Amino acid sequence: MRLRALLDTDALGLRLLGGEDELDRTVRGVMTTDLKDPSRYLSGGELVLTGLAWRHDSGDSEPFVRILAGAGVAALAAGEAEQGDIPADLVLACTRHRLPLFAVNESVAFATITEHVVRQVSGERAGDLAAVVDRHRRMMTSGPAGGGPDVVLDLLGSDLDLRAWVLSPTGRPIAGADHNGPGLPAGVCAKLAAEHLAASRTGRRGPHRVAVGPTTYSLFPIRSSGRATAASRDVRETVLSDWLLAVEADAGDWPEERLDLLQGVTQLISVERDRRDAARTVRRRLAQEVLELVQTGAAPAEIAARLRVAAPVLLPGLGAAPHWQVVVARVEWEGGDIEGGPVAQSLLEEILVDPLLTGPEHSDRIAVAHTGDEAIALVPLPAVSSEHDGSESGLLADSLLEAVRDPLSAGLNDDGRLTLGVSAAVHSAEGLRGALEEARHARRVAAARPGRVCAAGHQELASHVLLLPFVPDDVRRAFTARLLDPLRDYDRRHRAELIPTLEAFLDCDGSWTRCATRLHLHVNTLRYRVGRIEQLTGRDLSRLEDKLDFFLALRMS
Repeated sequence: MRLRALLDTDALGLRLLGGEDELDRTVRGVMTTDLKDPSRYLSGGELVLTGLAWRHDSGDSEPFVRILAGAGVAALAAGEAEQGDIPADLVLACTRHRLPLFAVNESVAFATITEHVVRQVSGERAGDLAAVVDRHRRMMTSGPAGGGPDVVLDLLGSDLDLRAWVLSPTGRPIAGADHNGPGLPAGVCAKLAAEHLAASRTGRRGPHRVAVGPTTYSLFPIRSSGRATAASRDVRETVLSDWLLAVEADAGDWPEERLDLLQGVTQLISVERDRRDAARTVRRRLAQEVLELVQTGAAPAEIAARLRVAAPVLLPGLGAAPHWQVVVARVEWEGGDIEGGPVAQSLLEEILVDPLLTGPEHSDRIAVAHTGDEAIALVPLPAVSSEHDGSESGLLADSLLEAVRDPLSAGLNDDGRLTLGVSAAVHSAEGLRGALEEARHARRVAAARPGRVCAAGHQELASHVLLLPFVPDDVRRAFTARLLDPLRDYDRRHRAELIPTLEAFLDCDGSWTRCATRLHLHVNTLRYRVGRIEQLTGRDLSRLEDKLDFFLALRMS
């Protein structure tokens, strides 16, 4: 805003004492001070309000005005409440340094002037930023993106003093962490993502306000413009794949203009999201081609040829042929009327990224196909194995879900499930079909477990575990209840810890000494507990068959 506009506002009670030729100066902020040297708090363009408490004699005016002029302030406004008329030495000093000087009527509070300036300047900044966002949107729509989401987040920070981050549905920072001040802690990111997904599932419109400790965040959904988002679409089709914009502010009392501006920012970022999805087309096509070859029983030489094409795309600059792992994920919703494959595909592309990495580009080394409710990822691993223990580096099922379990559980709510299986690494095309079946069976093992988000890896596919997913649920429940419910009831009444004792006894292969040592019990106490288990269940823990039944019951419970 201009100084002239302040002078024309009667409610502010300003009277011009000097600097009529400078009234077209721009006011960028306001500051109230009675310090002799306020320079450390000035950045230029301010209207400085003062009650003149810093002035003790006529010699104080010159250095004070010189400091203000040197800092590039727009004007000085002095209150008449303390000294009545503005001192002549102050008027002369302002004239000498070409600093516009206003007198503030004693009936007008500095807070009134401050509120007016802040409101006007913020509105103009928002308008300027809206114009910048609109130009940037047109440029990004018609040509290559100019810096991606970080450019827009920088504008929010510099023009509206808003700290903001773009987060994936699992809470991984996509943009903002390095460009907008300190990054958000991982726990805060996960909390914001979970709250956003939970609010989206209720159908509430954004922004969603969330308090994390003393800080309030407003969460704006970033919906891909490449997918239909009409009201008729089921929210479950997109909720687990949409990004979100987290703003460190309470948007509850924002005017409509500012809310519209932030909505424009989300639309702009969605353009970048669509570009990223388009860039994944090649990798997705490679995965689909390899998957079709494997499932149709193509010759290993043909599969190997496709893998040779995929390797440079997924691991540029790699010298030796990589090893491969297969990851299978399935998203299922109650009712079965929503195809979960596309959502599972987007989730796998997100889950398989290192959660410590920031930015959208780190999933470039993952190729994911989907069919029906199932998504299948082909993950290349550098062919590096340990010569000391014979083990190979690779993905572990539990660690994949560790950082994303809470947000995804919130998004799945009470009517969805995500199950995931991971194969062992294979070194050639010949092993890829077996790896696919191994990952699929590991996923079925995960599906037999309770919980909304479950995973299993190839390490868990022991012979007895292979059979468990094929046992009907009601049979498993009846079997475990018959064996374990008497022990649970007894533990509940007597705090006897028979279930932990049974687990430890089986884990120690029936060794009385090792089990007693592990549980810090006397052997006689252990013998008493085992005897009580046998009495309550009618089983004999010296018999192999009964040991196996207990082992399976504990595994299925």
